Amino acid sequence: MKKILAIGGSNSRISINRKLANSAALLFNDASVKLYDLSLVDIPIYSVQLEEASGIPDLVIDFATQMDEADLLVLSLAENNGYLNAGFKNLLDWTSRIKGRKTFADKPMLLMATSPGPRGGSSVLDIAKNIFPYQAAVIKNTFSLPSFYQNFDDETGITNPELLDNLKTIIAELN
Repeated sequence: MKKILAIGGSNSRISINRKLANSAALLFNDASVKLYDLSLVDIPIYSVQLEEASGIPDLVIDFATQMDEADLLVLSLAENNGYLNAGFKNLLDWTSRIKGRKTFADKPMLLMATSPGPRGGSSVLDIAKNIFPYQAAVIKNTFSLPSFYQNFDDETGITNPELLDNLKTIIAELN
Protein backbone atom coordinates (compact mmCIF):
# COMPACT_ATOMS: atom_id res chain seq x y z
CA MET A 1 0.00 0.00 0.00
CA LYS A 2 1.40 3.38 -1.03
CA LYS A 3 1.86 5.90 1.80
CA ILE A 4 0.91 9.42 0.76
CA LEU A 5 1.55 12.61 2.68
CA ALA A 6 -0.87 15.35 1.57
CA ILE A 7 0.42 18.86 2.29
CA GLY A 8 -1.36 22.15 1.79
CA GLY A 9 1.40 24.72 1.41
CA SER A 10 -0.39 27.36 3.45
CA ASN A 11 -0.65 28.14 7.14
CA SER A 12 -4.24 29.37 6.74
CA ARG A 13 -6.80 27.55 8.88
CA ILE A 14 -9.17 27.58 5.89
CA SER A 15 -6.56 26.76 3.24
CA ILE A 16 -7.99 25.95 -0.18
CA ASN A 17 -4.67 24.32 -1.03
CA ARG A 18 -4.96 21.94 1.90
CA LYS A 19 -8.45 21.06 0.63
CA LEU A 20 -7.09 20.38 -2.86
CA ALA A 21 -4.12 18.32 -1.62
CA ASN A 22 -6.33 16.22 0.65
CA SER A 23 -8.96 15.69 -2.05
CA ALA A 24 -6.36 14.71 -4.65
CA ALA A 25 -4.58 12.30 -2.29
CA LEU A 26 -7.84 10.49 -1.62
CA LEU A 27 -8.18 9.76 -5.38
CA PHE A 28 -5.23 7.34 -5.28
CA ASN A 29 -6.05 3.62 -5.31
CA ASP A 30 -4.79 1.38 -2.52
CA ALA A 31 -3.14 4.20 -0.60
CA SER A 32 -2.79 5.19 3.00
CA VAL A 33 -3.16 8.98 3.21
CA LYS A 34 -1.81 11.15 5.99
CA LEU A 35 -2.97 14.75 6.00
CA TYR A 36 -0.51 17.43 7.12
CA ASP A 37 -2.07 20.61 8.53
CA LEU A 38 0.44 23.46 8.43
CA SER A 39 -2.00 25.75 10.27
CA LEU A 40 -1.21 23.76 13.42
CA VAL A 41 2.54 24.34 13.13
CA ASP A 42 3.75 27.19 15.32
CA ILE A 43 7.47 27.68 14.80
CA PRO A 44 9.58 30.83 14.95
CA ILE A 45 10.86 32.52 11.81
CA TYR A 46 14.13 30.88 10.88
CA SER A 47 17.44 32.58 11.65
CA VAL A 48 20.94 31.19 12.07
CA GLN A 49 21.15 32.73 15.54
CA LEU A 50 17.90 31.10 16.64
CA GLU A 51 19.03 27.74 15.29
CA GLU A 52 22.34 28.05 17.17
CA ALA A 53 20.55 29.04 20.39
CA SER A 54 17.62 26.62 20.31
CA GLY A 55 18.25 23.96 17.70
CA ILE A 56 15.68 22.63 15.23
CA PRO A 57 12.08 22.74 16.57
CA ASP A 58 10.47 19.36 17.27
CA LEU A 59 7.60 20.22 14.88
CA VAL A 60 10.14 20.51 12.05
CA ILE A 61 11.69 17.16 12.92
CA ASP A 62 8.18 15.68 12.93
CA PHE A 63 7.45 17.13 9.47
CA ALA A 64 10.70 15.70 8.10
CA THR A 65 9.90 12.30 9.62
CA GLN A 66 6.45 12.31 8.02
CA MET A 67 8.03 13.04 4.62
CA ASP A 68 10.58 10.27 5.17
CA GLU A 69 7.81 7.77 5.93
CA ALA A 70 5.82 8.67 2.79
CA ASP A 71 6.17 7.05 -0.60
CA LEU A 72 4.69 10.09 -2.35
CA LEU A 73 4.18 13.75 -1.45
CA VAL A 74 1.03 15.46 -2.70
CA LEU A 75 1.73 19.15 -2.25
CA SER A 76 -0.56 22.01 -3.21
CA LEU A 77 0.98 25.46 -2.91
CA ALA A 78 -0.70 28.68 -1.94
CA GLU A 79 0.36 31.73 -3.91
CA ASN A 80 0.96 34.82 -1.80
CA ASN A 81 2.01 37.82 -3.88
CA GLY A 82 3.29 35.49 -6.59
CA TYR A 83 5.44 33.42 -4.24
CA LEU A 84 5.33 30.68 -1.61
CA ASN A 85 3.25 31.19 1.52
CA ALA A 86 5.53 32.54 4.27
CA GLY A 87 4.53 29.83 6.75
CA PHE A 88 5.39 27.06 4.29
CA LYS A 89 8.62 28.76 3.21
CA ASN A 90 9.64 29.04 6.87
CA LEU A 91 8.95 25.32 7.41
CA LEU A 92 11.14 24.50 4.39
CA ASP A 93 13.89 26.81 5.66
CA TRP A 94 13.96 24.99 9.01
CA THR A 95 13.71 21.54 7.39
CA SER A 96 16.68 22.28 5.15
CA ARG A 97 18.81 22.84 8.28
CA ILE A 98 18.44 19.31 9.64
CA LYS A 99 21.95 17.91 9.55
CA GLY A 100 22.57 15.66 6.56
CA ARG A 101 19.11 16.25 5.13
CA LYS A 102 17.99 17.14 1.65
CA THR A 103 14.77 19.09 2.23
CA PHE A 104 12.37 16.84 0.27
CA ALA A 105 14.57 13.72 0.69
CA ASP A 106 14.31 12.66 -2.99
CA LYS A 107 10.63 11.81 -2.52
CA PRO A 108 8.38 11.63 -5.59
CA MET A 109 5.95 14.54 -5.63
CA LEU A 110 2.70 15.55 -7.26
CA LEU A 111 3.04 19.34 -7.21
CA MET A 112 -0.16 21.36 -7.40
CA ALA A 113 -1.54 24.83 -6.81
CA THR A 114 -4.90 26.51 -6.72
CA SER A 115 -6.17 30.03 -6.17
CA PRO A 116 -9.47 31.89 -6.33
CA GLY A 117 -8.40 33.40 -9.66
CA PRO A 118 -8.23 32.01 -13.18
CA ARG A 119 -4.46 31.42 -13.15
CA GLY A 120 -4.71 28.76 -10.42
CA GLY A 121 -1.48 29.66 -8.67
CA SER A 122 0.54 29.30 -11.85
CA SER A 123 3.23 31.77 -10.71
CA VAL A 124 4.08 29.84 -7.55
CA LEU A 125 3.82 26.55 -9.44
CA ASP A 126 6.40 27.75 -11.97
CA ILE A 127 8.71 28.93 -9.20
CA ALA A 128 8.42 25.64 -7.31
CA LYS A 129 9.04 23.57 -10.46
CA ASN A 130 12.33 25.42 -10.84
CA ILE A 131 13.56 25.52 -7.22
CA PHE A 132 12.22 22.36 -5.57
CA PRO A 133 14.48 19.95 -7.53
CA TYR A 134 17.44 21.77 -5.94
CA GLN A 135 15.86 20.83 -2.60
CA ALA A 136 15.68 17.14 -3.59
CA ALA A 137 12.07 17.05 -4.78
CA VAL A 138 11.38 14.54 -7.53
CA ILE A 139 8.46 16.23 -9.27
CA LYS A 140 6.56 13.57 -11.18
CA ASN A 141 3.79 15.84 -12.46
CA THR A 142 2.00 19.12 -11.83
CA PHE A 143 -1.63 20.22 -11.70
CA SER A 144 -3.22 23.65 -11.43
CA LEU A 145 -6.84 24.21 -10.40
CA PRO A 146 -8.03 27.64 -11.53
CA SER A 147 -10.94 29.53 -9.96
CA PHE A 148 -11.11 27.32 -6.88
CA TYR A 149 -14.53 28.45 -5.67
CA GLN A 150 -16.11 27.75 -9.08
CA ASN A 151 -14.38 24.39 -9.58
CA PHE A 152 -14.31 22.77 -6.14
CA ASP A 153 -16.87 21.61 -3.61
CA ASP A 154 -15.89 20.72 -0.05
CA GLU A 155 -18.00 17.54 -0.15
CA THR A 156 -17.24 16.21 -3.65
CA GLY A 157 -13.88 17.78 -4.58
CA ILE A 158 -13.22 19.05 -8.08
CA THR A 159 -16.53 19.73 -9.82
CA ASN A 160 -15.26 20.62 -13.31
CA PRO A 161 -15.32 17.30 -15.23
CA GLU A 162 -12.47 18.21 -17.57
CA LEU A 163 -10.18 19.31 -14.73
CA LEU A 164 -11.10 16.25 -12.67
CA ASP A 165 -10.35 13.94 -15.60
CA ASN A 166 -7.01 15.68 -16.07
CA LEU A 167 -6.10 15.11 -12.41
CA LYS A 168 -7.31 11.49 -12.51
CA THR A 169 -5.09 10.84 -15.56
CA ILE A 170 -2.10 12.27 -13.69
CA ILE A 171 -2.91 10.16 -10.63
CA ALA A 172 -3.32 6.99 -12.74
CA GLU A 173 0.22 7.53 -14.03
CA LEU A 174 1.50 7.83 -10.45
CA ASN A 175 -0.44 4.83 -9.05
